[in-house]
Amino acid sequence: MAGFDPLALLAGAAIGGGAFLFLIALYGMRPRPPQPKRPLVKMLTTRTAVAAVLAGLVLLVTRWPVVAAGTVLLVFAWRGLSGGAAEERAAMRRLEGLAAWTESLRDTIAGAAGLEQAIPASIRAAAPTLRPHLRAMVDRLHTRMALPEALALFADELDDPSADLVVAALMLNSRLRGPGLRDVLGALAVSAREELDMRRRVEAERRSTRRSVQIVVVTALVFAGLLVLFNPSYVAEYTSLLGQAVLVVVAGLFGAGFAWMRRLARFDKPTRLLMGGGHG
Repeated sequence: MAGFDPLALLAGAAIGGGAFLFLIALYGMRPRPPQPKRPLVKMLTTRTAVAAVLAGLVLLVTRWPVVAAGTVLLVFAWRGLSGGAAEERAAMRRLEGLAAWTESLRDTIAGAAGLEQAIPASIRAAAPTLRPHLRAMVDRLHTRMALPEALALFADELDDPSADLVVAALMLNSRLRGPGLRDVLGALAVSAREELDMRRRVEAERRSTRRSVQIVVVTALVFAGLLVLFNPSYVAEYTSLLGQAVLVVVAGLFGAGFAWMRRLARFDKPTRLLMGGGHG
């Protein structure tokens, strides 16, 4: 058939299919009964739809399969270019809640309450990030689980090095029943506040690095797009098989550079003190 272009047909199908998947990811197909949310599945479906649409557009404009494949990889890796910023912010919120809970527990114990009574009483003043884990620990205590074992499971659920220090002090006191827990909790709360201030300063410095990474990526992509749109003769050589092979090498170099910049801005989680303390 005259004028039939299979590449254009493939690109159109990819764009239409991606748009369909995107709408399904946002609104669903029909009402469903309540069920546990699966944010990871929804996120992956949305990313797949966005990747399909963008890859189809890139393939339609450039007719370069390598660039279309690179677009898919970029969509899935874009969040990673932030270098773990969301994880770092969540860790800081958890640390702030832990410091407040430690102070509340210290004040409750100061009122001559035992540790088994102080922990349930501290739930009301706990941060929302800690409340589900505290309720789970209290439920375990109600089922006659030993306090040290319940505390170890609590530490595993929080999965935070700073929380391990507080839990280790509580576990020691639950076994030895010695005095001085209030002073120890006060010192740990002060230490957690100081660590929180340090993390905030470090995060502010890393934020500029992450912004630089994103600016470099966007600038490179915009420059390449402008060349394709307004000076196609300059990039015409990339249409051949050899040109596509060269693009693979160029894309690999860019990917390696982006990965290195991401590593500079990455949040490395410290090693925990109580690894697997609630198992075995």
